[in-house]
Amino acid sequence: MTTKEQKQQVVAELVEKIKRSSGIYFIDFTGMNAAYTLSTRRELKSKGIEFRVAKNTVILRALAEVGGYEHITREVLFGQTMLWFGVNDGVGPAKVLKELTDKSEIPKLKAAYVEGEYFDATQLKALASLPTREDLIAGILGSLNAPISGIVGSINAVLRDVAYLVEEVAKKQNAA
Repeated sequence: MTTKEQKQQVVAELVEKIKRSSGIYFIDFTGMNAAYTLSTRRELKSKGIEFRVAKNTVILRALAEVGGYEHITREVLFGQTMLWFGVNDGVGPAKVLKELTDKSEIPKLKAAYVEGEYFDATQLKALASLPTREDLIAGILGSLNAPISGIVGSINAVLRDVAYLVEEVAKKQNAA
């Protein structure tokens, strides 16, 4: 396989990952040693975050092919770039990155797209503070369950009152 064919294959792979991801993070991992890189990759895999290292020109080509990523330019993509893909959860990678950057200055966020919105390197804290997909689902389910549990509580209260009333009537009839 020629170098051109290899690049086309990488571009095709990136296009596929970009299209199915709700969050794409452009990470500068310059200065990461092999052990730290390996532990970071393990953490990403354990959290269900896909990742890929590619040349910046190949990344730009894939983004151009997909379209809609005009904020990602050669000025944003400099040095070494690792892409993190939040397939099921667009915010999850931000939380992992925030944890890692709290421990060390490496890796660094260059930019991100989450649900079609662009975030630059300065917005990591805001991005990491957003609720995850699971948090949103839990909140929605909790909101849906709240009225149901209120209705159940009301029905139980009515039944309890009726039972109390029947008991009182029975006591009066026995007394009479």
